[in-house]
Amino acid sequence: MPFDSEEKRSDFDIWAEEYEDDDKELKKQKKLELKEKKKAEKRALKLAKAGAAKDIDTEESEDKKDSEAFKDVSEDAKKEASKGDATSKEDSSEDKETVSSSDSVDDIDEYYDEHAKDYKREKKKKDKDEINIVKELFNLIIYIGIIIIICYCIITFVGQRTTVHGHSMENTLQDGDNLWIDKLSYQFGDPKRFDIVVFPYQGQDVYYIKRVIGLPGEKVQITPDGNILINDEVLMESYGREIIADSGTASEPRVLGEDEYFVLGDNRNDSRDSRWADVGDINKKDIIGKAVLRLSPFKKFGKVN
Repeated sequence: MPFDSEEKRSDFDIWAEEYEDDDKELKKQKKLELKEKKKAEKRALKLAKAGAAKDIDTEESEDKKDSEAFKDVSEDAKKEASKGDATSKEDSSEDKETVSSSDSVDDIDEYYDEHAKDYKREKKKKDKDEINIVKELFNLIIYIGIIIIICYCIITFVGQRTTVHGHSMENTLQDGDNLWIDKLSYQFGDPKRFDIVVFPYQGQDVYYIKRVIGLPGEKVQITPDGNILINDEVLMESYGREIIADSGTASEPRVLGEDEYFVLGDNRNDSRDSRWADVGDINKKDIIGKAVLRLSPFKKFGKVN
């Protein structure tokens, strides 16, 4: 019996040694597999980082493929980990590596989930930015339109710039002076004596600038000695450059009608004004506005009297 017992222990020892060799070989293979998986994970991470710089469509497709590949790697790692637990308790260190690998794959899955969320946020932000650009352009167009309308209203109803051509208003105004014409005042009131007004000549695209002398309902006459009579009284004024030499049609007294004004140029002997039939008395509705400001030359900038 002792001999038999020793023989059996010998066979058991041989079997144990063979089992240990097989077990070591299995562990070695597992280590190699884990190394390969880690390399695959590193390559996948590099591909993920490189893929983040590509176009959006390419990014989506690559993310989807990489995600599927990493899920497969994760499943394989988990299976290997479970096999390792079933094989032997001595593989605890190997199991830790497998768990670590599984955690790494889970981290990759989390990375891609987060990346997908970031992509969606970026896409929403981009779409929002595009919408904002369209809104800004639309607002700019509206703003420009409002400015054009305001400018049109100012030029039509409030005032406009005009340039003096000729010498009929010397010495008050000179040829080339730039003036600002107030169009709004006469919308709420009537022209006053000595106002400088602008009106079209015979309805043409030619404008005259003269000074108001006679008002509606007044009797106007210019005597042979050059005096201006308003309701038979001499008008005291100092705007005339010189004594009037030619009274024209005003040599005979005439009464101005309703809304009619008698106008003269300050350069009385070099002016086409109400003394002549082609100009005549000016109706209020034909008056464009009142000259209120000299814009240039700058040395003469200021109010026009």
